[in-house]
Amino acid sequence: MKRSTVFFLLLSCLSFSQQKNVKISDLQPKSENTVFPLVSYAKNSLVENKINTFLQVSELEYIPDSGGNPFKKASTATNSYTNYVYFYSWKKLETPQNILSINIEGEASGAYPEGFSEWMNFDLRTGNYINAEDLFQVSSVKTVNGLIQKRIKKRVDDFLAELKSEKNPSEEVQEQIGMYEDCFMDYTLNGIKYFFGKDKITFVAGRCSNHAMRALDDLGSHELEFTYKELEKYWSPYARNLISGSEKVDGTSPANKLFKGKIDGKYPITVLFNEINEDDSFSATYWYDKNKQPINWRGEFVHNHFSITEDDYHNEELKQWIPRALVEADLKGNKIIGTWQDYKTKKHLNLELEEL
Repeated sequence: MKRSTVFFLLLSCLSFSQQKNVKISDLQPKSENTVFPLVSYAKNSLVENKINTFLQVSELEYIPDSGGNPFKKASTATNSYTNYVYFYSWKKLETPQNILSINIEGEASGAYPEGFSEWMNFDLRTGNYINAEDLFQVSSVKTVNGLIQKRIKKRVDDFLAELKSEKNPSEEVQEQIGMYEDCFMDYTLNGIKYFFGKDKITFVAGRCSNHAMRALDDLGSHELEFTYKELEKYWSPYARNLISGSEKVDGTSPANKLFKGKIDGKYPITVLFNEINEDDSFSATYWYDKNKQPINWRGEFVHNHFSITEDDYHNEELKQWIPRALVEADLKGNKIIGTWQDYKTKKHLNLELEEL
């Protein structure tokens, strides 16, 4: 038996052993439009709480244990993007032992309804959301981006060749050709959807069509499978340990992480940073642990330094947001240390956070 076969058989056994500790039920109150995962992990309550907090804050804009119906903002379109959001199903995927991957299906309705699929991937050793960029060596990220883009291009080009081979193409086919020729294909690890499998990772890139052209889009979204072995030489140390079942946890970026700490040494807060974009911009949600009301941050993260604006209200006359506070802080290991400055009084308060 080959060594790689033995490795994956062992990985499968370890995965079953670890994954049986993870239970998922439906977040209440459940209805046909509110089928949402609630994770239970008897082995580690901190990991369980981190995963549920991430899911509920990022998807529902609800802070756990803050009272009321967790689906209120989603079902009444009082969320930050003013869309009604319905959740129809979830599914736990088969993965290596250190990983929890959940697929969530639903629909968002603004000017028109649009179905969506989300994949959430968590490190069961820490409870942290797994960022795709953290899986690869810094020097390999550009190469992996190229592999993804090459697969998308081949898929689109192959289908275009079929369409163009028709002798008397209909008007619909001609429209399809135009759509696929203009298809955006420059997806990168920053922002792409993906999920883990038993022995492979699947990246999911957006379709070529906008909503109006969707009926013409026979390809749909691009699901691109890579075996772990194919990507072996590009993995970061973090990814190697994550996938192999090792308990060794390497450092990763602050993106999509929860931090806990205090303002002025006496006001306990929790912060969830969202994804850090390719232009270094990001958004975050924080709340005072006492009242659990969400407050939004927006800012930049450059060379381990955070520059953040906390908005107070939107001035309709000036057509701009009026700040409530400014934050300047540095990432030092697993801590964020800096100041929270009141925009009106200019008073500085110490800010100290630590990764949960």
